[in-house]
Amino acid sequence: MKRFDGKVVFITGASSGIGEAMAREFAARGASIAVGARREDRLLALCEELRGKGAKAIAVRCDVTVDGELEEAAARIRAELGGIDVVVANAGFGVVGRVDRLKLDDYRRQFETNVFGLLRTLQATVEDVKARKGSFALMGSVAAFVSGGGGSPYQMSKAAVRSLGEAFWAEMAPYGVSVTTIHPGYVDSEIRTLDNKGLPKAGAKDPVPAWLMMRTDVAARKMVNAIACRRREAVITVHGKAAVLVARHFPCLLAMALKQGAASLRATQARKKP
Repeated sequence: MKRFDGKVVFITGASSGIGEAMAREFAARGASIAVGARREDRLLALCEELRGKGAKAIAVRCDVTVDGELEEAAARIRAELGGIDVVVANAGFGVVGRVDRLKLDDYRRQFETNVFGLLRTLQATVEDVKARKGSFALMGSVAAFVSGGGGSPYQMSKAAVRSLGEAFWAEMAPYGVSVTTIHPGYVDSEIRTLDNKGLPKAGAKDPVPAWLMMRTDVAARKMVNAIACRRREAVITVHGKAAVLVARHFPCLLAMALKQGAASLRATQARKKP
């Protein structure tokens, strides 16, 4: 297990789920942690927990959809922790719905967080990471490879992240900076219980069965390992790797499965109608 002693790690979307778990994992490996998100109360609670375990941690409230807030966050991290070695651009959520029933604003809202929010994060911190020959991690998704019905905004945004990751990796390589694009499959997090504005839905239950999900701490450990090894790309979860394998090498088989799945969903919805 590679250590991060003396390194400063900045993680966006760290108030829950994968971002929160990655903060714990980096802290356990000796890093100083700066966690960013909109829900400051959760960030403060997380930092208190990490400091209780001997880590140095600060909470930096920021909204990746607002111009200037990432620059302010980066300036505070420099002032309090001395610089930035690793940036994990993790903030994101998922807009769902059929193309013919969604509005353009739904797609704009999705890209504002998942794509432009990620870009704001990179651009606000790139000179810091270049100066230290550090690492970036971009949170993609298996959905960047496998696009089924009912989730095109999210799938499009993650396909954009994948393309950005490949370009950014090539651009940063001459500076000794690594760029790892991480593509999780189903991981235990709250993303599937949020509405199309990224807010919690009252009483919502995760539609993915527990047996199919990877524990968040396990996923975080694999993600941090990929960053430590400076890998260009990492697909997380067994089912995620299987889906990407089929998408890359057996696209016709994938298309048939997606078509059958869409037909089954329509039949189920039709039975539920009064």
